[in-house]
Amino acid sequence: MSPLSTSPIPMLGRPHDVVCFSHLGWDFVYQRPQHLMTRCAAQRRVFYIQEPVRGRSEAHLDHRLCSSGVHVVVLHIPDGCDESATLEALISNFFRQQEIQSYWLWYYTPMALPWTRHLKPVGVIYDCMDELSAFKNAPPQLRQLERELLSRSQLVFTGGMSLFEAKRDQHPKVYPFPSSIDVSHFAKARRFVADPDDQKQIPHPRLGFCGVIDERMDLDLMTAVADAKPDWHWVMLGPVVKISHSDLPQRSNVHYLGMKAYSELPNYLAGWDVAVLPFARNESTRFISPTKTPEYLAAGRPVVSTSIRDVVTPYATLGLVHIADDAGEFIAAVKKAIDEDVKQRLRHVDALLAHNSWSRTWGRMAELMDDVIQQPAQLLSRPSFEVPVTHAASLRAIV
Repeated sequence: MSPLSTSPIPMLGRPHDVVCFSHLGWDFVYQRPQHLMTRCAAQRRVFYIQEPVRGRSEAHLDHRLCSSGVHVVVLHIPDGCDESATLEALISNFFRQQEIQSYWLWYYTPMALPWTRHLKPVGVIYDCMDELSAFKNAPPQLRQLERELLSRSQLVFTGGMSLFEAKRDQHPKVYPFPSSIDVSHFAKARRFVADPDDQKQIPHPRLGFCGVIDERMDLDLMTAVADAKPDWHWVMLGPVVKISHSDLPQRSNVHYLGMKAYSELPNYLAGWDVAVLPFARNESTRFISPTKTPEYLAAGRPVVSTSIRDVVTPYATLGLVHIADDAGEFIAAVKKAIDEDVKQRLRHVDALLAHNSWSRTWGRMAELMDDVIQQPAQLLSRPSFEVPVTHAASLRAIV
C-alpha cells in the first residue's frame, strides 16, 4: 500500500494544523501526548481526538479549547451503530465546521484508521509510544492496523530505543525519541516545603511510585518487599487500570493515594526517600520507556527499578538508577540508594538532563515534519542511525 494520499499544500503562511488521534484521554495521566501536543499548539492549531465513547446517546462530539491551546474532542457513538461510518461522518462534519483544510494526521493508536482513511492530510505521523498490541485486552486487529498505518505514514517516531529497534526495519523513516523531561517542573521537588495532606501521616522511609497502576506492575515483588520490610512504606500515586483493586497488595504499609494532577506531583515526590519503578518483566513491559525515570531524577530522588531495558540503558549504565529484580535485591538496592552521595548524584543527573527536554524533542520533530513538506515523498531515503542527542551527550558528559 502506498502512503496516504495527500492534499495540495497551500502556501498561505499559516502552519498546517495537527489532528492527533490518541488512545489516551487528555485529562488522564499527563504524559508524552500532552507534552508534545501542548508544545505543538504554540505554533499551530492542534485537535486532540480521543478514542470514541460508546453508549446510549445519539452520535455527537464534545469539543473544548484547553488553556494549553489544544482543542480536545471526545466522540460519542450509540451502541449497535455502524461505528466506522458514524465516526467518519462525525469527523468530516467537524473538519468542515472548524475549516480544517491543510493538516497533518498524528496517530498514537492504529485503531483510528478505519474511520480516518478518507482524510487527505499533507502528511501522516505515527508516534509509537508503546507496543500497544502487547498490552492487556489489546484488540485482535491492532497488529494488522499498525502495519497499514506504517505503510501510510511519512514519519514514524518511537517512544524509546527498544521500540526503535523493533520498528526500524518496518519503515524507511523511523526516529527514536525516548522520554523527555520538563526539568524545571520536577526540580521543584528538591525544595521540600510541606507534605500534601494525604501523605504527611505516612511514616518514613517512603518508596514512591507515580503513574498508571496496571498489569505492568510486579505485584509479587511489591508484596514480598512490603512483607519483608514492614517499616518501609509504599506510596502509590495513579489510577488503577485493567486490573482489580483486589489484585493489589493490601498491606498497612502500602498506600494508594489515587491520581494526582501533574502540577501536584513535585509536592509528593519531595517527600519520598526513594522513587521506584517496580515493573514486571513480561511482554507488556518489553518495549516500555518509562517517562517517570527522568522525572524522578529531575526531582532529586534516588531511583530503584526492575531491569526494564530502556531504564538499564542509559540510566543504570550511567550509574543513575539501581536495578533489582527480586525482593532481596530490591531491599539491598533501596538501602544503597538511601545512602548515596546526594551531591555527586545530582551533579551527574543535571549533566544528563541538561541535554533532555520536551521542547527540544518537539523542535526536532517539527524539523522532520518540515523536511517532509519540502521534499517529495518518493525522494525521502532511509537515514543512517544516529544515537539520540540525549544519550550521546550524556555519555560524553559523565563517562
